Amino acid sequence: MTVQELPGAGASHRSTPPPAWRPRTDAAPLLPDAEPYRVLGTEAADRLDPALMRRCYAELVRGRRYNAQATALTKQGRLAVYPSTVGQEACEIAAAMVLEEQDWLFPSYRDTLAAVARGLDPVQALTLLRGDWHTGYDPREHRIAPLSTPLATQLPHAVGLAHAARLRGDDVVALAMVGDGGTSEGDFHEALNFAAVWQAPVVFLVQNNGFAISVPLAKQTAAPTLAHKAVGYGMPGRLVDGNDIAAMHEVLAEAVRRARAGGGPTLIEAVTYRMEAHTNADDATRYRGDAEVEAWKAHDPIDLLERELTARGILDEVGITAARDEAEVMAASLRDGMNADPAVDPMDLFAHVYAEQTERLREQAAMLRAELEAEDQA
Repeated sequence: MTVQELPGAGASHRSTPPPAWRPRTDAAPLLPDAEPYRVLGTEAADRLDPALMRRCYAELVRGRRYNAQATALTKQGRLAVYPSTVGQEACEIAAAMVLEEQDWLFPSYRDTLAAVARGLDPVQALTLLRGDWHTGYDPREHRIAPLSTPLATQLPHAVGLAHAARLRGDDVVALAMVGDGGTSEGDFHEALNFAAVWQAPVVFLVQNNGFAISVPLAKQTAAPTLAHKAVGYGMPGRLVDGNDIAAMHEVLAEAVRRARAGGGPTLIEAVTYRMEAHTNADDATRYRGDAEVEAWKAHDPIDLLERELTARGILDEVGITAARDEAEVMAASLRDGMNADPAVDPMDLFAHVYAEQTERLREQAAMLRAELEAEDQA
């Protein structure tokens, strides 16, 4: 049936839908900037907080050392796998720094550094990637959800927690982290839609590091930017230089304040780059060239901040050395913790799976227990 065949067509035909179909929200305020927002190297850097920036610098140096040590542990067989965040440290650290104690962080498998910056012990942060026990830490104690290996499944969880907190009147904001690859998952779209409809106090941080393992962003989406996707759900989208920790901190802090005040969710795309392979099991040279990596090295988040702060007299050699020394202490502690063989009880496989074990699980536990007893008697 064509428009002309519809009842009442003709003189009464409307060229546009009736008023009920008008946009519910003005799209203009929701659109991201045309270019990634930056602070370092711009006039906006004049308002930098020296104490905050020195802290950011120390955390960046510590984060880089954490990445290097974790990668070394994989080569020593102490870690089964490690997804490095070298080059993405500004995103990870800023995400942790803007949260209050009562807030929740929802990380992906690549976001162990964000968990460490949030205060989690580095050994506990790597326990899951070691293949030991369950999550490695108590999520409720640290307000850090379990590291999510399935892509984007943590996003609806973040929305659910944030919405529940709002209904209870709790002063809680959830910050959910995901990679550009995760934005191709259905969970991403469902989470954004529910968050916007419910006006849930949640912030979505997309770390666009260029590749979903080996798939470049251009083969995932035709959108102008990932931040533009926010408009379709009725929330603001922000496009930020993910290697500029001052810009990341400012934009994330603003989004958290907005969510806490009842303003609803925000989608933030941090344009960054994964300097190392997807994991230690990946060969990145198969899908990207050295020239591309070298170009991004010139935009290293630590170098960007160090140049800005030293030029402004906010950071000196004493501060640089202190940050490196502190990072070495952390690395030594991480090595010691990971070099200690864990006391593993195979029966832990059946703990914390269900509140009450199923019959099938009890059968499996009994079978394993019998096998272990037989080995002891052999």
